[in-house]
Amino acid sequence: MLIAKRTSVWRTRYQVSQDGHLVAAWDGSLWRSGGDLNVAGQGFQVRGNAWGSRFSMLDKAGGVVAAADRVGRKRWTVAAGGVTYHFQRASIWSQAQELYADGRKVGSVRKTSVWGSDIAVDLPGVPLPVQVFVLGVLVTMWQAQASAAGAAG
Repeated sequence: MLIAKRTSVWRTRYQVSQDGHLVAAWDGSLWRSGGDLNVAGQGFQVRGNAWGSRFSMLDKAGGVVAAADRVGRKRWTVAAGGVTYHFQRASIWSQAQELYADGRKVGSVRKTSVWGSDIAVDLPGVPLPVQVFVLGVLVTMWQAQASAAGAAG
């Protein structure tokens, strides 16, 4: 399981650890949907469309490593390395997302508490860079939802 801890009050920066060891970092963009991630010293860019419903993880050469589609919907997917991962919102009242395989829940991404900003990523069988990509996509989505709710209120 990965634990992502927010490291900045002003920006969406997270340090991601596994078994107490730092393995990745996420730095959300201030001006566009997405951000930058670093996994074991390898850098990637995450870019989203204007609506925040599609994201791509790009390597340094600009090649697509992973792609998320229908983000923000009840059901959405991530494709990477020839595998499609199926996610679903846990409930209408929760921000938690669950990973499904063969019709059963096999993993999840959720905030560790209602008031905190730390996130638990439990996606067994998913490669580490793809897990961190999913984390970045969800952090971006949750931030956009919070901004929209603040603007509406």
